[in-house]
Amino acid sequence: MYNNRQQFDLGGVDAPNQQRTYQSQFLNQQQHQQPNLALSQQLQAAAAVTAAVNHQNQQSQPTMASQLMSQRLQAPKATLKDGNREIMMSGNSPSNGSGASGNSNNSNSGPTRRSQGAGEEGGAATRKAVEDEKICSWIVELTYGPNKEEALLELGKKREYYDDLALVLWNSYGVMTALLEEIVSIYPYLSPQNLTTPASNRVCNALALLQCVASHPETRAAFLHAQIPLFLYPFLNTSSKQRPFEYLRLTSLGVIGALVKNDSPEVIQFLLTTEIIPLCLKIMESSSELSKTVAIFIVQKILMDDSGLAYVCQTYERFDAVSNVLKLMIDQMAVNPAPRLLRHVIRCYLRLADNADARSALKERVPQSLRDHTFDRVLADDPTAKKNLSQLLYTVMQ
Repeated sequence: MYNNRQQFDLGGVDAPNQQRTYQSQFLNQQQHQQPNLALSQQLQAAAAVTAAVNHQNQQSQPTMASQLMSQRLQAPKATLKDGNREIMMSGNSPSNGSGASGNSNNSNSGPTRRSQGAGEEGGAATRKAVEDEKICSWIVELTYGPNKEEALLELGKKREYYDDLALVLWNSYGVMTALLEEIVSIYPYLSPQNLTTPASNRVCNALALLQCVASHPETRAAFLHAQIPLFLYPFLNTSSKQRPFEYLRLTSLGVIGALVKNDSPEVIQFLLTTEIIPLCLKIMESSSELSKTVAIFIVQKILMDDSGLAYVCQTYERFDAVSNVLKLMIDQMAVNPAPRLLRHVIRCYLRLADNADARSALKERVPQSLRDHTFDRVLADDPTAKKNLSQLLYTVMQ
């Protein structure tokens, strides 16, 4: 029972009376699970793997973009007639192009689009990024050229056109290092907080490419093993409500959201060893509605995993931190309704109720505004959310 707080304090130490920060509420309790580094230590560890990423790419695909460019420039051209059109095709097809899978899981991209070279009526296969000379030239520019900012922008535009862009980015020598350099270059502008809009836009273009890599099933595991998400945590820890910082937080959340989108236990286990939950709670408390929505989506995905639910409910402090922020969000939405955000909050409450100790505590912690029909009008067009709310109230009142 969560009514006895000492039962959930590790080592039999009573929780201090003053309000703890979300980070201490979570991280001070991790000694009995896995050793958790402080944020600065995590970043140092992440920085150490940058060389490993570079070395891995060098061994697997040395100067992939340069090789592709050379292959395509030297390849003989064959002309295929498709009706009244002529399509120029390269005689050599790089072997890496076969690595593309079906649909990318990129949360920012919609259905796969046909490139201009694909047949409109003949059902020609979708072109691959590995076969696009422009992609190769922009990758070379990003890695070695003076127009890196333009390369970031142009490559970001191609995310919606090619399913295999993540594979090309990950396997091209120097690309991930270049993206991490873009991220690290922003750190000095976080404290004091003087990030400009152009600088924010540039690093967000780099983050968009990282999101592409994070969402692809064939690069996601390597992305995690390189601990690249840790480079984003300083952005999530900012508190300024200026537009450049909001955009930076939202785009960084998008990368984490792309990781958790597919309910991978490996992703959840990785995130539980980091500070992602307290960082998301901080954003859920005081950031913009859109950032709050992505942050609570991440928390919900963690809770939906059995290990994530057990982690949050293992100690009183963790449960208390999560439930307090959920209650605060409900209180805020009672004044300024946000249907999409409300749906996620209800789902989080319902998932917490699956744990016996949390269910007992929720009898007194579910906000009154969820019990007294305050949100009936907001949920009028959302039968799923209404059903979840009814199930929540029935469960905690038993």
